[in-house]
Amino acid sequence: MSLRIYNTLTRAQEPFSPLEPGHVRMYVCGMTIYDLCHIGHARMMMAFDIVQRWLRASGYAVTYVRNITDIDDKIIRRALERNISIRTLTDEMIAAMQHDIGLLGIEAPSLEPRATDFVPQMLQMIQTLADRGLAYRASSGDMNYAVRKFPGYGKLSGKSLDELRAGERVAVQDGKEDPLDFVLWKSAKESEPADAKWDSSVWGHTFGVGRPGWHIECSAMSCQTLGDTFDIHGGGADLQFPHHENEVAQSEGANGKPFAKVWMHNGFVRLDNEKMSKSLGNFFTIREVLAKYDAETVRFFLVRTHYRSALNYSDVHLNDARTGLRRLYTALDLVPPKECVDIDWTQPNAAKFKAAMDEDFGTPEAIAALFELATEVNRLALPEMAGLLKALGACLGLLQGEPKSYLRTGANGDETSILARIAERAEAKAQRNFALADAIRKDLLAQGVVLKDGPYGTSWESAP
Repeated sequence: MSLRIYNTLTRAQEPFSPLEPGHVRMYVCGMTIYDLCHIGHARMMMAFDIVQRWLRASGYAVTYVRNITDIDDKIIRRALERNISIRTLTDEMIAAMQHDIGLLGIEAPSLEPRATDFVPQMLQMIQTLADRGLAYRASSGDMNYAVRKFPGYGKLSGKSLDELRAGERVAVQDGKEDPLDFVLWKSAKESEPADAKWDSSVWGHTFGVGRPGWHIECSAMSCQTLGDTFDIHGGGADLQFPHHENEVAQSEGANGKPFAKVWMHNGFVRLDNEKMSKSLGNFFTIREVLAKYDAETVRFFLVRTHYRSALNYSDVHLNDARTGLRRLYTALDLVPPKECVDIDWTQPNAAKFKAAMDEDFGTPEAIAALFELATEVNRLALPEMAGLLKALGACLGLLQGEPKSYLRTGANGDETSILARIAERAEAKAQRNFALADAIRKDLLAQGVVLKDGPYGTSWESAP
């Protein structure tokens, strides 16, 4: 069965084939970097990390572009609050983001363009839109996009212009011809710092001093790095309208070609039934979560829910994820895996895993296949099957650690002292001092250490 992807544009699950055989070009809207990333941001980046991993596992070459927005109102305000330059702030936040998501095993994209490096390309696209009658200068000095002059507006959100207009609560202001019109080039204010504006005349344009609007940034960066038409455009569900709708209007209006073939949107992370967001103040940064849970448990928590579904954040769900991941690592600990160089996709467990992933990246069913395989590993004790479990886990960025290291995560005390207590307990048992042996077990359990007696002696791991 070939890969099928749910396409937001057509509202249907469709067989996927890239425009260029064997090569997938994918653009994902990345972070606006003015603060530390929270777990909702991690969910988005994790969703498309899984997408690009599976595309590669399926034999495709992948050019994966995930942009960085390094200029906007929030960034300007934060830099002014901290009395530092915009570049100093954004460099700091980019480094923090890359560090935090790196801990989660989220791979770097092929390209990570910064918006401020593409201002000339944005200005040229604005010029093309103006030449085609799709952009106009407002009385405020801004360059705006004339939404009603683009016939296809609303096709991504599935709403007509009249429906969108009826729901629009922003009054016509700053010289807009229509409330739905949006800014392409924002005229600079005297109060804004010098590093927050560009003189368009430097590149031969007459739009004055200002900075680009958010939507034009992604249109320019995606078309410049991947071409006017590419395979997949992704991002959070909250970006479908207006951001992605506006990208379609700009890009197709300027280039006269279809923009992205497939649109993918991941679901929200929710806390107390509300979307997790900085504006609501109901968020946990990646760093806060990693202070309580190991990185692979957090990854497993994010991966085991389908990317389009809402994900409920709670300690209960994270603890459950840790228990599940321990089950998989326990199988690899009991049966040392044989190296699996190439996965045999006709093998029943592998075929079940592949069928799940080929159905719109169905990670819940794929992980269920991993648990079935782990049960067989425990029952049959075959290193080849353990190797397959580890190899399939790699497709999701899981199970690549040393099993004992994972199983012992969270225990208090160093291994030397724990082994010394285990030896002391063994001696007590040999002397038939079972009261002391039981006291040592309880003492270690209080430290988060669980003892496991087996035919080859006593091993240990951290308490669940």
